[in-house]
Amino acid sequence: MTEFGNNAAASEVLWELRSPSAPGGLSLLILPHAGGNAHYYAQWEDHLPRDVGLLVAQYPGRGSRFTDDLPESVDDLVAPIVSLLAGDRRDLVVLGHSMGTLVAYEVARGLSAAGRPPVALIGSACRAPFLPNPSPVLPETLSDEELVEAIKARGGTDHEILDEPELREIILPSIRADFSIDDAYRRDDAVRSLHLPLTIVGGESDPIVPVGDLVEWRDVTQGETCVETLPGGHFYFDESEENLARFMEIIGSVTASMTAVHAS
Repeated sequence: MTEFGNNAAASEVLWELRSPSAPGGLSLLILPHAGGNAHYYAQWEDHLPRDVGLLVAQYPGRGSRFTDDLPESVDDLVAPIVSLLAGDRRDLVVLGHSMGTLVAYEVARGLSAAGRPPVALIGSACRAPFLPNPSPVLPETLSDEELVEAIKARGGTDHEILDEPELREIILPSIRADFSIDDAYRRDDAVRSLHLPLTIVGGESDPIVPVGDLVEWRDVTQGETCVETLPGGHFYFDESEENLARFMEIIGSVTASMTAVHAS
């Protein structure tokens, strides 16, 4: 197993919050949403199964990677992660929210091509990769104030940070970069491109990603696809404790089933 915590550069790209309880056990890799960061998802640690390892990606241009070049394409987000994990032998479930689901999909493709495919993918609030973005932000057309309002409407970023001019100046460049990537992303060769089970979750009233776009993920894999919806919008898991608990249950169910399959 790669010890990311013992490699400064690697630990900036992948935060290893904990290792699996059993040697060679299952780990969950979380890929953040557009404008998101590892801190946001590190808060989930106490809600996730204790026997599962936990990795959270940090994209360039934020946190300890603030001085890294801003990403210009999804490959800039994916390549460092695949490079670190290609030689890793632990079973891996990849999970993404919103744009992070597209990153998770590309990580799954990259790792599959490297001969170490993940055992499952969990996607949240995201269109299938062969579909155009149903709600592009077009950040290049927006002033800072307009972009801030668009971010607030979507959720996932602390309003206090967005309302503080000095902090806003720090985070807006990476948010612009991420939304440009999300706007442009589309994979015409995504149909039947994966060979693993998918679990796709979304908000029933998500104004960003219609439920119909979630269902289209069934054409992405040759494995089984399960689509579930929960009450709420794009960040449904932030809207109530019940929603967060239910989403954590879904994640726990996937990791438990994958652990059972690969232990047999």
